[in-house]
Amino acid sequence: MDQFLEVLDYKNAPWLIILLAGTIGLIMSGIFISAIKVTASKKQWRAVRAIRENLSSVLYFFGPLVFITAVVKTFSLSHPHYEWLFAISKTCLIAVTTWLITRIVIIVEKILIDKLDFDTPDNNQARRMFTKIKFVKRIVIILIITIGLSILLLSFDSVRQYGVGILTSAGIFSVIIGFAAQKSLANLMAGIQIAFTQPIKIDDVVIVEGEWGRIEEINLTYVVVNIWDLRRIVLPITYFIETPFQNWTRNESALIGTAFFQLNYLTPIPKLREKLKEILDQTPLWDGRSWALQVTDTQGQLMVVRALMSARNSSDTFDLRCIVREKLIEFIVQEYPDALPSTRIEDFKSGPAGFPGTRV
Repeated sequence: MDQFLEVLDYKNAPWLIILLAGTIGLIMSGIFISAIKVTASKKQWRAVRAIRENLSSVLYFFGPLVFITAVVKTFSLSHPHYEWLFAISKTCLIAVTTWLITRIVIIVEKILIDKLDFDTPDNNQARRMFTKIKFVKRIVIILIITIGLSILLLSFDSVRQYGVGILTSAGIFSVIIGFAAQKSLANLMAGIQIAFTQPIKIDDVVIVEGEWGRIEEINLTYVVVNIWDLRRIVLPITYFIETPFQNWTRNESALIGTAFFQLNYLTPIPKLREKLKEILDQTPLWDGRSWALQVTDTQGQLMVVRALMSARNSSDTFDLRCIVREKLIEFIVQEYPDALPSTRIEDFKSGPAGFPGTRV
């Protein structure tokens, strides 16, 4: 009997203890997750909903590992030959803790983004905050993973000594890597600059490389621009620091749109101006701030008429310009067809000698 207890103590007890600790941790995690789900189903709290969507999976690992690591550490103090078991559990716990912290960062990001209002006519401030939150989240996650790996390596004496040896003997090597990574570091620094000075933001309307599009993604080293025909232009983030480009929504979402018409000199401009105001009053796309109709140029037998109108954002501006063109062209065709561009052919009959001819 004594021999059986001795075998149980030294051979089976660690695994039984680990199994018991893991079971307790799993039960505790299950209770906590169930409480979160019940709360999220009864209360419309954004924070609880974000926790339920992002923490459930990691908590099933974190809870048991905390109990297992604590038990194995205590057991290894009296049984040094089980130190390797503690090393394994500690490694797993560090990895899962890093995973847990990154999920918490994502939860904070979702809570902050949920508070932003993108449905307002002028959502410029919301887009500013969205850009900053996204970029800061990526930086924080990179730092968390880096710190987690560092803690993992420094937890073992052999690896720690090896790392110190590499650091002390890597002077020239680090300089070479620094030069090799210069472009990547420049992109990273440009990303930080863009995140806080914000020459561009998510959903900004820009013209780059001769193309009109919207900023779809701002990553650490590159930017994705969604072109109007659904193509994507991927540009290094330094492009927006070093190259001039147009940003139509830099300070506010509202824009002034234009529509140009080439008409002949018979066009009744006051009537056309009245019709433009009537069209704008009948469409909700016009924000009521500004409008105008002016003759801006003359080109031979034609004059250039420009219609101006303001809208709340770039999408409304584009649609409003199209409506104004359609309605004004329809009005001119129906009411003043002589105002449309046309080619005139003139003939002269010769008169008596010394007298000019007559125009036909």
